[in-house]
Amino acid sequence: MSGRDFDAFALPSAVEADAALELADASGVRLRGPDVTPAWLGGVADALHGSREWLVSRSAAELTRFLGTAGARFLENADPIRAEALTLLPPTARVSPEMAVAVLDGMARDWTEPKLVELLRREFGDDGTLDGFVDAGDERPARTTAVGPRLCTQIVAGSVPGVSVNALIRSLLVKAPTLVKPGRGDVVLPVLFARALREVEPRLADALAVVYWPGGGVEWDRAALERADVVTAYGSDETVSALRALCPVTTRFVAYHHRVSVGVVGREGLSGDTLARVAAEVAEAVALFDRRGCVSPQAVFLEADPSEAERFARALGGALARVEERLPSGPLDDAEASALHQLRGSAELLAASGRANVVHGGAAAWTVIMETGDASLRAAAGRTVRLQRVADVADVPGLLEPLRPHLQTVGVAGLGDRLEALARDLGRAGASRVVPFSAVPFPPPWWHHDGRGPLRDLVRWVDLEGYSS
Repeated sequence: MSGRDFDAFALPSAVEADAALELADASGVRLRGPDVTPAWLGGVADALHGSREWLVSRSAAELTRFLGTAGARFLENADPIRAEALTLLPPTARVSPEMAVAVLDGMARDWTEPKLVELLRREFGDDGTLDGFVDAGDERPARTTAVGPRLCTQIVAGSVPGVSVNALIRSLLVKAPTLVKPGRGDVVLPVLFARALREVEPRLADALAVVYWPGGGVEWDRAALERADVVTAYGSDETVSALRALCPVTTRFVAYHHRVSVGVVGREGLSGDTLARVAAEVAEAVALFDRRGCVSPQAVFLEADPSEAERFARALGGALARVEERLPSGPLDDAEASALHQLRGSAELLAASGRANVVHGGAAAWTVIMETGDASLRAAAGRTVRLQRVADVADVPGLLEPLRPHLQTVGVAGLGDRLEALARDLGRAGASRVVPFSAVPFPPPWWHHDGRGPLRDLVRWVDLEGYSS
């Protein structure tokens, strides 16, 4: 692939642009983009506004079919779109070829028509809600409809490939012309999705623009945001706060800021053959996305005595080593490698004083740290997971209180009939998703993303009162 170029943008047919700028070189793949200026982005917004009349004239069922047909191509082994994705993901997203397959399969299975039909049903009950007025469903003589924005701008982080496609599908489903700025590590899949969509229905592709530009360009960001009715922003707290400040006060701002996920293993998950199974499930949840995803567990609480915790730590280390053989880690950059080295060194110093135990993969970027006493080490890059013993899993929600603003997914195992009560308390502590470890990496498309409806967050409701069918 030496010297290969990839045009990291997809535009409505009314917008002219040449791949004029080299944005980055990713291990032999040169990412190229248009000469982005605020005025040019204004022209993109104008073209997207012009697509809305066609978009709102289509039924939600039609749009679902078009989007699902494009999405299904990423699952077909013989499809050139899938082949190109699997070729480009390793160098651009810094994942191994094996991980690229796992991530693409896990993401794209939710881009198919049946999954999108189910998403609409769960969000609105009746996909006709997006097509016109339906009965409000209560005792009032009223009808209601959901209306998507004239333009939805999506600024997406680049830590996990495929998130940009999830984002653009959501807004196109609610009939919103969409401008997506993917993150640096997620440029490939949204561009390829736009190309697949153009082959399915060019007029729907004209309602979508995918444009990458380097972060920190305030004038570019402002130009992309000021014309939108709804803005969704994914990223660090600092990034999301800066983007919010650039939006007009009338713009609805949907924030997906920094999130942290953890795990809880009850005593029932630490005995006999169950321990090995749970360790394997935890290892898989930690390893997928190389622990870069917001759903990736950074710490696991064990309802265990010291000897049980030691056995689990060794079992988890062995499970991570086996996952490494099947799904090798992607490369770390210099800063990440340095942080991992420092973390392991600190953990080994604590281990010498009896305040921690550490198991790691040497050259492989997996690390298990069993904390004891008052030791508290932050997880670094790579497949790093901290273990912490608790006397009773009921204590975990209280321990998570400092994470309340950022807590998201909690993977669970071995809780028996205590699960529902603990899930309630975890929700009160800030969690929005409590699932088995095996389900941690890939939430369904209809999950309440950070506690909110993924489509309902994008629409506004219009009520026609005094009338019913």
